[in-house]
Amino acid sequence: MRTAHGVVPTPVFLPVGTQATVKTLTPEEIRGLGFKMLLSNTYHLYLRPGIDLIQRMGGLHRFMAWNGAILTDSGGYQIFSLARLCRVSDEGVAFRSHIDGSEHFLTPELAVACQQVLGSDVMMVLDECPAYGVSEAVMKEAVSRTHRWAERCLSTHTRPEQALYAIVQGGVYPALRQESAEYLSGLDFSGYAIGGLSVGEPKELTWRMVSETVKRLPPGKPRYLMGVGSPEDIVAAVARGIDILDSALPTRVARNGALFTREGRRNIRNAAFRTREEPISPGCGCDTCRSFSAAYLHHLFRSEELLAYRLATIHNLYFIGDLMRGLREAVLGGTLDAFCAEFLAAYQPADEETRFNQKQKWLRSRNKD
Repeated sequence: MRTAHGVVPTPVFLPVGTQATVKTLTPEEIRGLGFKMLLSNTYHLYLRPGIDLIQRMGGLHRFMAWNGAILTDSGGYQIFSLARLCRVSDEGVAFRSHIDGSEHFLTPELAVACQQVLGSDVMMVLDECPAYGVSEAVMKEAVSRTHRWAERCLSTHTRPEQALYAIVQGGVYPALRQESAEYLSGLDFSGYAIGGLSVGEPKELTWRMVSETVKRLPPGKPRYLMGVGSPEDIVAAVARGIDILDSALPTRVARNGALFTREGRRNIRNAAFRTREEPISPGCGCDTCRSFSAAYLHHLFRSEELLAYRLATIHNLYFIGDLMRGLREAVLGGTLDAFCAEFLAAYQPADEETRFNQKQKWLRSRNKD
């Protein structure tokens, strides 16, 4: 992808810097890990520190000292994740701030205007993302609203140097996915995202909907699968034609002591690592593994030292960056199928039932009174 802040090779994974920071790391460290693009969130920046302040500071890139590309989400996901604070209508979304309870109204036009002020390289339309399990009738209404909002966002977009992506919705209903992909493909967007997945549904449904959607998107424009970031899911997504992915998962699980290896996640808090002299992932080229033993990381986490979270985050993002480099080389070399098969044969993912239950628990916690 060619952006105002440089060329971004694809397939690409975007580290999540929701509030203009990738937690525990500096922009220079993110660059050093090989990342050329990251994600930030319009909803959260709108509430704190405020779009006007960021504008006075010279825009989002200057504010956070990041000279690479930035993709900003519109706030549509927060309609889903903070549903208890939102009321959706055709005009937009009325919501109470999760910070101080103040009332706000987000429209498609405001979502684009805010992102244009932020100066992001890729902007997202405002969309409606219903929870997994809603009826087909409810989902159909949300898809229609998402399409109307997409048209309003497109008519508000005035800065051609900033790309604007549409978001395909439809939940786990194939006919609605088809309808949404075909309708939005008929509009002049720079790229197309697949939203409303990885929100609690079984993975088998996720991949069925991704395949259903990808084949109906313009082949010459980027395809972005939103909110997917576990290593096995990244590989599965790229194998299905996805160009862009993002998720807070690699950095979030790092701060909880779950570190990626080629064989799967490892919980560094486990007693088995207390006396291990080797790094958590022998052969890994990250600064953490080149400098520190698994025993030291175990000690840091057990002692709740702040350095633990930095070192674990560095490792997990290096792992993801290295995985993306391998995937790009495989695409260019025509060996993608073999690469994916080899990786998935060695990598042991989290148990599906456990993953599903954990996801449901997290979703309930986000929407509790």
